[in-house]
Amino acid sequence: MILMNDFKAEPVEVRDAMLEAAKRVFDSGWYVLGPEVAAFEAAWAKLCGVDFGVGVGNGVDAIEIGLRCLDIGPGDEVITTPMTAFATVLAVIRAGATPVLADIDPETGLLSLESVNRCLSEKTKAVVLVHLYGQIRDMQNWVNFCHKNKIALVEDCAQSHLASMNGRVAGHFGVLGAYSFYPTKNLGAPGDAGMLVTNTETIATRAQCLRNYGQSVRYQHPELGMNSRLDELQAAILHTRLKWLEANTQRRQEIAALYRVGLNNKAVRLLAEPQFKTAHVYHLFVVLCEKRDELQAHLHKNGIQALIHYPIPIHNQVPCQQVARDPQGLGHSECHANTCLSLPCHPQMSDRDVQTVIAAVNDFTTEE
Repeated sequence: MILMNDFKAEPVEVRDAMLEAAKRVFDSGWYVLGPEVAAFEAAWAKLCGVDFGVGVGNGVDAIEIGLRCLDIGPGDEVITTPMTAFATVLAVIRAGATPVLADIDPETGLLSLESVNRCLSEKTKAVVLVHLYGQIRDMQNWVNFCHKNKIALVEDCAQSHLASMNGRVAGHFGVLGAYSFYPTKNLGAPGDAGMLVTNTETIATRAQCLRNYGQSVRYQHPELGMNSRLDELQAAILHTRLKWLEANTQRRQEIAALYRVGLNNKAVRLLAEPQFKTAHVYHLFVVLCEKRDELQAHLHKNGIQALIHYPIPIHNQVPCQQVARDPQGLGHSECHANTCLSLPCHPQMSDRDVQTVIAAVNDFTTEE
């Protein structure tokens, strides 16, 4: 079976390096908010081209803490997309703000600027821009739009590790970026982990406080925070895995290029090509098919695991059915959710694996 993610197929040298990092932590006797966290925060911030990184427990906490650092909460509206992991909207709600859902661009799956514009109100304080599937696009337009409307641009970078345009990496365009290092991410930990990145020192300082019960110095809590501390073990392993991230990203891009050349089934549509090669890191390679469920079953029958991200848009989730949205509706998001399918695209795949997937997709017929 060609899997969506195959952790067991990682090189032995990666596994050995992770074990050595874990041993280093155990030998140190320091397990929370120590030198390993500080070292990884500095390394990841440098890769993102920003001044500060604040390690937190997971990606949803990174967004929530970021919004709270911007004093966004009750009475404020935050615009985002319904085509995302539930964590994005959950973070807005947990911060006390009101989510407003804008539609997507059907060619990319990304948030539509025109739809966001229709969602603006005097209560709008931020846009959470999700770099869905690992792609960043039209970033200067988003920066200009948010500046013009005096709202914060918050980047959800959970899927876009190292995605870049014109030398700027995801998380560097907005006032802050929120990363997840969940195991399946392009840089993944063997557990939950996340980070907030920013160029603003006051945001970083407050985030450090909020992640640790709202504690500024030991036993002093000037505000109510949360328990969201990146631990030493995850930080050490993530820092070690950084050595392979660039090569793994290049391999994902190579696989995507092979897919784009080889896939030629008229029943299967590809999303728009990235504006720059570096702007898409292919956390997921997604195709669209009107007979999506049949295509998924066909691939499974041919020994290929294909998954759906995300089959139920946010506004159709039970807790969010009354959430405010674009007055023209979310039709593109609903269509995308009904037709999207993710093909395997991970760095452990061989060229033979890729050609097997291409052949199986091209062999699919809607008459099955």
